[in-house]
Amino acid sequence: MSETKKRKVHTAEYKAKVGLEALRSGKTINQIGQEFDVHPVQVCQWKKAIQEQAKTLFEGKRGPKPLDAQSEPDRLYSEIGRLKMELDWLKKKSGMSLS
Repeated sequence: MSETKKRKVHTAEYKAKVGLEALRSGKTINQIGQEFDVHPVQVCQWKKAIQEQAKTLFEGKRGPKPLDAQSEPDRLYSEIGRLKMELDWLKKKSGMSLS
């Protein structure tokens, strides 16, 4: 009977390490493949995946996230109500008449 080879399962961290080495190194893909004991085609695939995913890394806008349109009116009405209650309380404490 012949023994069947099991496939190697690489972690995402290992794939990133090999892909980044392929991006920044002056070595050939074959040299990197031999160094990390990975087939050169696999090194190319991981390198290409990193290049494609890098575009989306900086797409998000900075700053606070916008609130959804549904909760904005509710938030504003609650703020108005709170401020009106504070104003009424201050008028009452200062002795001004409520008109």
